Amino acid sequence: MYIVNHRTIFFWITGVILAVAIGAIAVFGLPLSIDFTGGSLVEVEYTGARPALDTIKSNVDALALGEVSLRASGVNGVTLRTPTLTPAQHLDVLAALGQNAVAGTSTGSTTPVVATATSTTGTSTAAALTESRFTSIGPSLGSELGKKAIWALVAVILAIVLYITWAFRRVSRPVPSWVYGLAVIVILVHDIIIPTGFYAILMHFTGGELDTLFVVALLAILGYSVNDTIVIFDRVREHLANNDKQNVREPFDEVVGQAIRETIGRSINTSLTVVLALLALAFLGSSATIDFAILILVGVVAGTYSSILLAAPLLVPMARWLGYSDK
Repeated sequence: MYIVNHRTIFFWITGVILAVAIGAIAVFGLPLSIDFTGGSLVEVEYTGARPALDTIKSNVDALALGEVSLRASGVNGVTLRTPTLTPAQHLDVLAALGQNAVAGTSTGSTTPVVATATSTTGTSTAAALTESRFTSIGPSLGSELGKKAIWALVAVILAIVLYITWAFRRVSRPVPSWVYGLAVIVILVHDIIIPTGFYAILMHFTGGELDTLFVVALLAILGYSVNDTIVIFDRVREHLANNDKQNVREPFDEVVGQAIRETIGRSINTSLTVVLALLALAFLGSSATIDFAILILVGVVAGTYSSILLAAPLLVPMARWLGYSDK
């Protein structure tokens, strides 16, 4: 089959894509949200025209809260990330955000109104703005969430590898079962790096930050990708078992090529249905899920690519490295 016979081309293409993704992560970095670093997030929506971001930033800087991050949110909103705020500082921040803001009233008033909170239960309103979200996480809790996210990814990968090693335990020729697990590790690392590199580029140009939804997206990508890979590996196992029963000695690369040919249509069609749903979520969903949908979309494409063009073809050189001969 073309994919197996020309696997070196796809390996080189993968190498280039991985180099770009790793370069993006190294150059742009992965700015962490308060979910992992701790801090407070304030999101407000102005009832009238939104003041200039530079003006808002100056008003907030005057409070001397420390390092803060301010970016536009929607048409008339802003999102502010700060160190962990006390209740008094929270009210001060709302007042600072409301300075130079013009209330949107039916009488056409153009008088600047300073924001004043009307409650301390998490939702405060003012004449010039409405607080739509307030989240505060302590530094220790943020650090704990970060560690748990890493352990979750490691645990999922380990569980997948152990399952594949067990499922293919009766396959010993031309490669033992643990080699299938090793191939899956390579593919899963690929499927993590590609969307992470893309996300680093996206966050650099949009000002976003890496939050817990990013981890949820990666876990979903891992599960989706390994599903396609196992389908192809299982077809390889079936052909090897049939060859043993019929006492047929078929070159391993032909077995792999036949398995890919028999499953490629199913993999592509399944991916297309998921892609269509994610495109709808990205373009028609709320702003809170756009980045999440785009990240999974990239992961699904990368996972489909790796399952078809990398996972199974990778078994062929592995078999040769272990001393198996096709002849």
